[in-house]
Amino acid sequence: MKIELYIAQLLYRYQCVTVPGFGAFLTETQSAQLNESTNTFSPPKKMISFNANLKNNDGLLANHIAQAEKTSYEYAVSAIQYEVFNWKKALQENNLFSIKNVGDLCLNADNNLVFTPYDQTNYLTSSFGLAPFVSPLVKREIFEKQVIAIEEKETIQLVPETRTASPYLKYAAIFVLGLGLTGSVGYSIYQNQIASETILVETAVQKQVQNKIQEATFFIKSPVPAVTLSVKSAKEKKMSYHIMAGVYREEKNANKTFNQLIHLGYKARRIAPNKHGLFPVLYGSYATIAEAEKAKQEIQKKHNPEAWILIESL
Repeated sequence: MKIELYIAQLLYRYQCVTVPGFGAFLTETQSAQLNESTNTFSPPKKMISFNANLKNNDGLLANHIAQAEKTSYEYAVSAIQYEVFNWKKALQENNLFSIKNVGDLCLNADNNLVFTPYDQTNYLTSSFGLAPFVSPLVKREIFEKQVIAIEEKETIQLVPETRTASPYLKYAAIFVLGLGLTGSVGYSIYQNQIASETILVETAVQKQVQNKIQEATFFIKSPVPAVTLSVKSAKEKKMSYHIMAGVYREEKNANKTFNQLIHLGYKARRIAPNKHGLFPVLYGSYATIAEAEKAKQEIQKKHNPEAWILIESL
Protein backbone atom coordinates (compact mmCIF):
# COMPACT_ATOMS: atom_id res chain seq x y z
CA MET A 1 0.00 0.00 0.00
CA LYS A 2 1.37 3.43 -1.00
CA ILE A 3 0.57 5.97 1.71
CA GLU A 4 1.97 9.04 -0.07
CA LEU A 5 -1.47 9.84 -1.55
CA TYR A 6 -3.11 9.81 1.88
CA ILE A 7 -0.38 12.03 3.37
CA ALA A 8 -0.97 14.61 0.60
CA GLN A 9 -4.75 14.49 1.18
CA LEU A 10 -4.36 15.19 4.90
CA LEU A 11 -1.94 18.10 4.30
CA TYR A 12 -4.85 20.05 2.75
CA ARG A 13 -6.88 19.71 5.97
CA TYR A 14 -4.41 19.61 8.86
CA GLN A 15 -1.26 21.44 10.00
CA CYS A 16 0.50 18.28 11.21
CA VAL A 17 0.45 14.79 9.64
CA THR A 18 2.45 12.21 11.60
CA VAL A 19 3.82 9.02 10.04
CA PRO A 20 4.22 6.66 13.05
CA GLY A 21 7.80 5.50 13.53
CA PHE A 22 9.19 7.91 10.91
CA GLY A 23 8.37 11.62 11.56
CA ALA A 24 5.82 14.38 11.05
CA PHE A 25 5.11 16.73 8.13
CA LEU A 26 4.24 20.24 9.37
CA THR A 27 2.62 23.09 7.44
CA GLU A 28 2.83 26.85 7.99
CA THR A 29 0.78 29.44 6.07
CA GLN A 30 2.88 31.95 4.12
CA SER A 31 1.32 35.23 2.93
CA ALA A 32 1.44 36.45 -0.67
CA GLN A 33 4.96 37.28 -1.90
CA LEU A 34 6.38 39.81 -4.36
CA ASN A 35 9.69 39.16 -6.11
CA GLU A 36 10.87 42.66 -7.08
CA SER A 37 13.65 41.39 -9.31
CA THR A 38 11.22 39.52 -11.59
CA ASN A 39 7.99 41.46 -10.81
CA THR A 40 6.34 38.14 -9.89
CA PHE A 41 3.41 37.91 -7.48
CA SER A 42 2.88 34.57 -5.66
CA PRO A 43 -0.41 33.70 -3.84
CA PRO A 44 -0.55 32.62 -0.18
CA LYS A 45 0.45 28.99 0.35
CA LYS A 46 1.37 26.34 2.91
CA MET A 47 5.07 25.78 3.50
CA ILE A 48 5.88 22.14 4.38
CA SER A 49 8.62 21.14 6.83
CA PHE A 50 9.63 17.83 8.45
CA ASN A 51 10.32 16.94 12.10
CA ALA A 52 11.95 13.53 12.65
CA ASN A 53 11.35 13.69 16.42
CA LEU A 54 7.53 13.48 16.19
CA LYS A 55 7.04 9.74 15.71
CA ASN A 56 4.19 8.81 18.06
CA ASN A 57 1.00 7.48 16.45
CA ASP A 58 -1.77 10.08 16.84
CA GLY A 59 -4.25 7.94 14.87
CA LEU A 60 -4.86 10.55 12.14
CA LEU A 61 -3.15 8.80 9.22
CA ALA A 62 -4.22 5.27 10.22
CA ASN A 63 -7.88 6.27 10.62
CA HIS A 64 -7.86 8.07 7.27
CA ILE A 65 -6.38 5.02 5.50
CA ALA A 66 -8.83 2.66 7.22
CA GLN A 67 -11.79 4.77 6.07
CA ALA A 68 -10.47 5.24 2.53
CA GLU A 69 -9.57 1.56 2.05
CA LYS A 70 -12.62 0.33 4.03
CA THR A 71 -10.44 -1.86 6.21
CA SER A 72 -9.64 -2.18 9.92
CA TYR A 73 -7.57 0.25 11.96
CA GLU A 74 -5.10 -2.53 12.91
CA TYR A 75 -4.49 -3.39 9.25
CA ALA A 76 -3.89 0.29 8.42
CA VAL A 77 -1.29 0.53 11.23
CA SER A 78 0.43 -2.61 9.92
CA ALA A 79 0.48 -1.21 6.38
CA ILE A 80 2.06 2.05 7.63
CA GLN A 81 4.74 0.10 9.53
CA TYR A 82 5.58 -1.94 6.45
CA GLU A 83 5.78 1.19 4.27
CA VAL A 84 8.03 2.96 6.80
CA PHE A 85 10.30 -0.09 6.83
CA ASN A 86 10.68 0.16 3.03
CA TRP A 87 11.34 3.94 3.28
CA LYS A 88 14.17 3.45 5.77
CA LYS A 89 15.60 0.64 3.69
CA ALA A 90 15.56 2.85 0.55
CA LEU A 91 17.30 5.66 2.45
CA GLN A 92 20.04 3.31 3.65
CA GLU A 93 20.60 1.88 0.16
CA ASN A 94 20.19 4.98 -2.05
CA ASN A 95 20.66 7.84 0.47
CA LEU A 96 17.60 9.49 -1.14
CA PHE A 97 13.83 8.93 -1.04
CA SER A 98 11.06 10.93 -2.72
CA ILE A 99 7.46 11.29 -1.50
CA LYS A 100 5.19 12.22 -4.41
CA ASN A 101 3.78 15.80 -4.28
CA VAL A 102 5.43 16.33 -0.85
CA GLY A 103 9.24 16.43 -1.10
CA ASP A 104 12.60 14.64 -1.04
CA LEU A 105 14.29 13.05 1.98
CA CYS A 106 18.00 12.32 2.17
CA LEU A 107 20.67 11.55 4.78
CA ASN A 108 23.44 14.07 5.48
CA ALA A 109 26.99 13.36 6.66
CA ASP A 110 25.76 12.96 10.26
CA ASN A 111 23.16 10.37 9.15
CA ASN A 112 20.31 12.83 9.89
CA LEU A 113 17.24 13.28 7.68
CA VAL A 114 17.16 16.40 5.48
CA PHE A 115 13.83 17.34 3.87
CA THR A 116 13.40 19.41 0.68
CA PRO A 117 9.73 20.29 -0.06
CA TYR A 118 8.16 20.53 -3.52
CA ASP A 119 6.82 23.92 -4.63
CA GLN A 120 4.51 22.67 -7.39
CA THR A 121 1.56 21.86 -5.09
CA ASN A 122 -0.18 24.50 -2.95
CA TYR A 123 -1.93 22.84 0.03
CA LEU A 124 -3.71 26.05 1.13
CA THR A 125 -7.36 25.53 0.15
CA SER A 126 -8.20 29.25 0.31
CA SER A 127 -5.70 29.83 -2.54
CA PHE A 128 -7.31 27.26 -4.84
CA GLY A 129 -7.19 28.44 -8.45
CA LEU A 130 -4.64 31.19 -7.75
CA ALA A 131 -1.41 31.00 -9.71
CA PRO A 132 1.72 33.19 -9.73
CA PHE A 133 1.70 35.96 -12.33
CA VAL A 134 4.16 38.51 -13.69
CA SER A 135 3.18 42.18 -13.78
CA PRO A 136 4.82 44.55 -16.31
CA LEU A 137 6.96 47.26 -14.80
CA VAL A 138 5.16 50.59 -14.37
CA LYS A 139 7.18 53.38 -15.98
CA ARG A 140 6.83 56.88 -14.53
CA GLU A 141 9.82 58.66 -16.06
CA ILE A 142 7.87 60.53 -18.78
CA PHE A 143 5.27 61.86 -16.35
CA GLU A 144 7.94 63.07 -13.93
CA LYS A 145 9.76 64.92 -16.72
CA GLN A 146 6.55 66.69 -17.75
CA VAL A 147 5.88 67.84 -14.17
CA ILE A 148 9.42 69.18 -13.88
CA ALA A 149 9.03 71.07 -17.17
CA ILE A 150 5.74 72.67 -16.02
CA GLU A 151 7.29 73.73 -12.73
CA GLU A 152 10.23 75.36 -14.55
CA LYS A 153 8.01 77.30 -17.00
CA GLU A 154 5.32 78.61 -14.69
CA THR A 155 6.33 80.84 -11.81
CA ILE A 156 3.88 82.25 -9.31
CA GLN A 157 4.42 85.78 -8.02
CA LEU A 158 2.80 86.97 -4.81
CA VAL A 159 1.65 90.62 -4.82
CA PRO A 160 0.93 92.08 -1.36
CA GLU A 161 -2.51 93.71 -0.99
CA THR A 162 -3.06 96.80 1.16
CA ARG A 163 -6.32 97.13 3.11
CA THR A 164 -7.70 99.59 5.58
CA ALA A 165 -8.61 97.97 8.86
CA SER A 166 -11.93 98.75 10.52
CA PRO A 167 -12.09 99.18 14.36
CA TYR A 168 -15.25 97.06 14.44
CA LEU A 169 -13.36 94.13 12.97
CA LYS A 170 -10.88 94.24 15.87
CA TYR A 171 -13.64 93.88 18.48
CA ALA A 172 -15.27 91.13 16.46
CA ALA A 173 -11.96 89.25 16.28
CA ILE A 174 -11.52 89.55 20.08
CA PHE A 175 -15.05 88.21 20.62
CA VAL A 176 -14.49 85.27 18.26
CA LEU A 177 -11.16 84.48 19.97
CA GLY A 178 -12.92 84.36 23.37
CA LEU A 179 -15.55 82.01 22.04
CA GLY A 180 -12.83 79.81 20.61
CA LEU A 181 -10.97 79.55 23.92
CA THR A 182 -14.19 78.75 25.82
CA GLY A 183 -15.13 76.08 23.25
CA SER A 184 -11.65 74.48 23.33
CA VAL A 185 -11.72 74.22 27.14
CA GLY A 186 -15.25 72.77 27.12
CA TYR A 187 -14.36 70.39 24.30
CA SER A 188 -11.31 69.05 26.18
CA ILE A 189 -13.48 68.37 29.26
CA TYR A 190 -16.02 66.61 27.06
CA GLN A 191 -13.29 64.50 25.42
CA ASN A 192 -11.89 63.46 28.83
CA GLN A 193 -15.35 62.37 29.94
CA ILE A 194 -15.83 60.29 26.76
CA ALA A 195 -12.39 58.68 27.18
CA SER A 196 -13.13 57.64 30.77
CA GLU A 197 -16.49 56.16 29.78
CA THR A 198 -14.85 54.29 26.88
CA ILE A 199 -12.28 52.74 29.22
CA LEU A 200 -15.06 51.54 31.53
CA VAL A 201 -16.96 49.97 28.62
CA GLU A 202 -13.82 48.28 27.22
CA THR A 203 -13.00 46.85 30.66
CA ALA A 204 -16.50 45.38 30.97
CA VAL A 205 -16.32 43.91 27.48
CA GLN A 206 -12.90 42.33 28.19
CA LYS A 207 -14.29 40.72 31.34
CA GLN A 208 -17.22 39.27 29.38
CA VAL A 209 -14.88 37.96 26.66
CA GLN A 210 -12.63 36.27 29.25
CA ASN A 211 -15.67 34.66 30.89
CA LYS A 212 -16.88 33.38 27.51
CA ILE A 213 -13.42 31.97 26.71
CA GLN A 214 -13.29 30.14 30.04
CA GLU A 215 -16.79 28.69 29.52
CA ALA A 216 -16.38 27.94 25.77
CA THR A 217 -16.48 24.45 24.31
CA PHE A 218 -14.82 24.04 20.92
CA PHE A 219 -16.09 21.62 18.27
CA ILE A 220 -14.27 20.30 15.21
CA LYS A 221 -16.32 20.00 12.00
CA SER A 222 -14.79 16.67 10.95
CA PRO A 223 -13.24 15.16 14.07
CA VAL A 224 -11.02 12.14 13.76
CA PRO A 225 -12.89 9.07 15.06
CA ALA A 226 -11.89 8.11 18.54
CA VAL A 227 -9.35 5.32 18.68
CA THR A 228 -10.07 2.69 21.28
CA LEU A 229 -6.98 0.72 22.22
CA SER A 230 -7.31 -2.33 24.38
CA VAL A 231 -4.40 -3.80 26.33
CA LYS A 232 -4.02 -7.47 25.57
CA SER A 233 -1.91 -10.15 27.17
CA ALA A 234 0.91 -11.80 25.29
CA LYS A 235 -1.28 -14.80 24.42
CA GLU A 236 -4.09 -12.61 23.05
CA LYS A 237 -1.85 -10.32 21.01
CA LYS A 238 -2.62 -10.50 17.27
CA MET A 239 0.20 -11.47 14.95
CA SER A 240 -0.18 -9.56 11.68
CA TYR A 241 3.03 -10.73 9.93
CA HIS A 242 3.33 -14.35 8.76
CA ILE A 243 6.04 -16.31 6.92
CA MET A 244 4.34 -18.31 4.16
CA ALA A 245 5.69 -21.87 3.59
CA GLY A 246 3.31 -22.86 0.79
CA VAL A 247 -0.26 -23.05 -0.50
CA TYR A 248 -1.59 -26.50 -1.48
CA ARG A 249 -4.52 -27.66 -3.58
CA GLU A 250 -4.98 -30.86 -1.50
CA GLU A 251 -5.31 -30.75 2.29
CA LYS A 252 -3.24 -33.91 2.80
CA ASN A 253 -0.20 -32.21 1.25
CA ALA A 254 -0.73 -29.20 3.53
CA ASN A 255 -0.86 -31.51 6.57
CA LYS A 256 2.32 -33.27 5.43
CA THR A 257 4.23 -29.97 5.15
CA PHE A 258 2.80 -28.79 8.48
CA ASN A 259 4.05 -31.95 10.27
CA GLN A 260 7.47 -31.63 8.66
CA LEU A 261 7.84 -28.03 9.86
CA ILE A 262 6.75 -28.97 13.40
CA HIS A 263 9.33 -31.77 13.38
CA LEU A 264 12.03 -29.25 12.31
CA GLY A 265 11.19 -27.02 15.29
CA TYR A 266 9.17 -24.28 13.57
CA LYS A 267 6.01 -22.88 15.19
CA ALA A 268 4.07 -23.82 12.07
CA ARG A 269 0.39 -22.99 11.57
CA ARG A 270 -2.50 -24.04 9.36
CA ILE A 271 -5.00 -21.32 8.47
CA ALA A 272 -8.40 -21.45 6.82
CA PRO A 273 -8.54 -22.05 3.06
CA ASN A 274 -8.40 -18.90 0.95
CA LYS A 275 -11.02 -17.72 -1.55
CA HIS A 276 -9.55 -20.04 -4.22
CA GLY A 277 -10.01 -23.14 -2.03
CA LEU A 278 -6.26 -23.57 -1.41
CA PHE A 279 -4.77 -24.60 1.96
CA PRO A 280 -2.00 -22.24 3.28
CA VAL A 281 0.76 -23.35 5.67
CA LEU A 282 2.84 -20.87 7.72
CA TYR A 283 6.30 -21.14 9.25
CA GLY A 284 5.13 -18.86 12.05
CA SER A 285 3.55 -15.49 12.91
CA TYR A 286 5.15 -12.32 14.30
CA ALA A 287 4.02 -9.07 15.92
CA THR A 288 6.30 -6.64 14.02
CA ILE A 289 7.64 -6.39 10.48
CA ALA A 290 11.21 -6.34 11.79
CA GLU A 291 10.80 -9.72 13.50
CA ALA A 292 9.12 -11.17 10.41
CA GLU A 293 11.85 -9.85 8.10
CA LYS A 294 14.59 -11.34 10.27
CA ALA A 295 12.84 -14.72 10.44
CA LYS A 296 12.25 -14.73 6.68
CA GLN A 297 15.95 -14.19 5.96
CA GLU A 298 16.92 -17.12 8.23
CA ILE A 299 14.27 -19.40 6.65
CA GLN A 300 15.32 -18.46 3.11
CA LYS A 301 18.94 -19.21 4.00
CA LYS A 302 18.42 -22.52 5.83
CA HIS A 303 15.24 -24.12 4.45
CA ASN A 304 13.15 -22.39 1.76
CA PRO A 305 14.46 -19.60 -0.55
CA GLU A 306 10.89 -18.97 -1.78
CA ALA A 307 9.45 -18.04 1.66
CA TRP A 308 7.63 -14.70 1.75
CA ILE A 309 5.77 -12.43 4.21
CA LEU A 310 1.96 -12.29 4.40
CA ILE A 311 0.47 -9.21 6.15
CA GLU A 312 -2.97 -10.02 7.48
CA SER A 313 -4.76 -9.96 10.84
CA LEU A 314 -5.68 -13.56 11.60
